[in-house]
Amino acid sequence: MRKNRLYTLLTLSLVLVVLSCGNSEENKPVAEAPPAPFPVTQIQNKTVIGYTDYPATIEGVVNSDVRAKTSGYIEKVYVDEGQKVRKGQALFKLETQSLSQDAGAAKARVNVAQVEVNKLIPLVEKNIISPVQLETAKANLAQAKANYSGVTANIGYATIKSPIDGYVGSINFREGALISPNDVTPLTTVSEIDQVYAFFSFNEAQYIDHLQRSEGKTKEERIKNSPDLSLILANGKEYSEKGRIQTSTGQINQNTGTIKIRAAFDNPNEILTNGNSGKIRFPIEYKDAIVVPQTATFEQQGNVMIFKLGKDNKIETTIIKIKGSVDNLYVVESGIDANDKIVVSGVGKLRNGMKISPQDIPFEEAIKPVATLFKN
Repeated sequence: MRKNRLYTLLTLSLVLVVLSCGNSEENKPVAEAPPAPFPVTQIQNKTVIGYTDYPATIEGVVNSDVRAKTSGYIEKVYVDEGQKVRKGQALFKLETQSLSQDAGAAKARVNVAQVEVNKLIPLVEKNIISPVQLETAKANLAQAKANYSGVTANIGYATIKSPIDGYVGSINFREGALISPNDVTPLTTVSEIDQVYAFFSFNEAQYIDHLQRSEGKTKEERIKNSPDLSLILANGKEYSEKGRIQTSTGQINQNTGTIKIRAAFDNPNEILTNGNSGKIRFPIEYKDAIVVPQTATFEQQGNVMIFKLGKDNKIETTIIKIKGSVDNLYVVESGIDANDKIVVSGVGKLRNGMKISPQDIPFEEAIKPVATLFKN
């Protein structure tokens, strides 16, 4: 019995010692973790240039449809598609056999009418017949000559010539085809491409922005002060020549909500031709703008957010309004200013009100694009 009691007392003593040690550990203060380091930078104003691409279609400065002035069957096609031609060069020839026959008959009627006039002249001079008969004969002669001139003109129209210097487009009719002046489809189109037009469209907001950015009191002055444009070709390469806006339609299309813009590009090497497509690269200059790296932002409920450094190195979320983007940067319209410091990266690990250990880095370093490690 004594041994059991002694064993029980020893066990209780051991338990009390263990509990006592445990309580002393719990009462020790927990050391606070130091704030995590995050890179921050002081906002600065910077002038940057962004670019916006617009789909464009290319047309020759002059595109002249070639049409027949008389009906007939095509007897000969003198040119091929894409061929360079001069103004007045023969392109097509129509069959003229029937026209030649008509011309012979018309010429005969002229001769008969002339004989009649010649016969009546002396009779009128001798007062044998009335002058009215002679005047009628002269009118018949004039009518016959007019008919003859019309037929011979049609013979001339049978040779269809180029109206301008340029390049032949698609030839829509070949030998043996019956054509007439009323055909909807032209025989071909000759395009002058020493200079070409590029047509593209602004929506209403883009058009207003462009007018407000361009200096000048009138539309003509604003167009004159518009920036040079680049043309990105269908193969993705930039065209060697710069272009300029020449004009706009001046009215918003109610169906599409867009306004059509025409720019002109010189084409000395004849790389461009009628019907090409591409993209107009339009530059937009943001002078002394607030810019932030896109890596410093995140989206929340449709808003673009950024972390500003506040008092006691605590961060706070701020909504910023974006008015443009340039490469890896956002151009900020409102929400921050040049007095603010922002967290540059690692924003996914932050929460509002969190205390950090700010690591200052130069602004120019903060806005450098991040190098791509892997490319497709």
